[in-house]
Amino acid sequence: MHNNGRPHPSRQVPDVVVIGEALTDVVTTPEGTTEHPGGSPANVAYGLARLGVSTGLLTSIGADRRGHALETHLADAGVTVLPGSRPLERTSTATATIAHDGSASYAFDITWDIEPPDLAHTPPKLVHTGSIASFLPPGANCVKAILQKLRSECIITYDPNIRPALLGTQAEARHTFEELVQLTSVVKLSDEDAKWLYPEKALEETATHILGLGAELAVITKGQSGSLLATPTTALSIPAVKTPVVDTIGAGDSYMSALILGLLTHGTNGLAPSVLDQLGCTAAAAAAITVSRAGAKPPTEDELRTQLQHQHQSQLHPHA
Repeated sequence: MHNNGRPHPSRQVPDVVVIGEALTDVVTTPEGTTEHPGGSPANVAYGLARLGVSTGLLTSIGADRRGHALETHLADAGVTVLPGSRPLERTSTATATIAHDGSASYAFDITWDIEPPDLAHTPPKLVHTGSIASFLPPGANCVKAILQKLRSECIITYDPNIRPALLGTQAEARHTFEELVQLTSVVKLSDEDAKWLYPEKALEETATHILGLGAELAVITKGQSGSLLATPTTALSIPAVKTPVVDTIGAGDSYMSALILGLLTHGTNGLAPSVLDQLGCTAAAAAAITVSRAGAKPPTEDELRTQLQHQHQSQLHPHA
């Protein structure tokens, strides 16, 4: 991992800074309309704080009712919304309208712009970014500039969380993605992301390609088929944890939060196969907890610990 070996001075900044969108998901059905906190990076920050990680979010919200609701939601988990996160007149929304036949149509009202603080002065241990924030100007340009400043100072993780409706052409999006990969340590993407970016490649080939761009670890999640973790010397397949699925909302973000927790713990020890296995199993456990209940409700630190202990016991006594 990128680590300059110097001890960090006493810091005001959190251990992890997540950079990316926080928005309101608006769901309209024939029965009425509900609103929920959303945005993949905001979900990752929320999940990290639930896991006991000191977390700050650099985002883009408005000083309106929805912005206040997002701040309250994040603060309840312990996330600090960083200075420079309130430049908008109104908070962004993603609206899903569900018809009587169950079909859905989507509309996005998203503005992404930030006023970044100088994170390079006292860098966090890890920076995570991704999703709309890494593609949508003008904020995407700020994200890239931040990563360029911090790439030698801390671990950088990236999840593109592709949203085709909000991107330009596939070629443009792939160019932007690959430019950011060159600035990051760890890249995580879903199999759907991988197939959209590289339709001509098998997943293993996509992981190899990402490593060739400079990443130290490429992770591809495959839903109920588990996940692939690859370094230049090792590739491991980690099975998904068998659990009843209520819905899959937020599963990928919970996986990312737990992966970051593992990187904070093991990052300086290198990425030996045993470490990769532990990273993958921990992240899979977090995703399993999330899919076992409705909505984007990532596990707490205690819930994840209990799940991992249960998995360990099951491995020791598979027929008990």
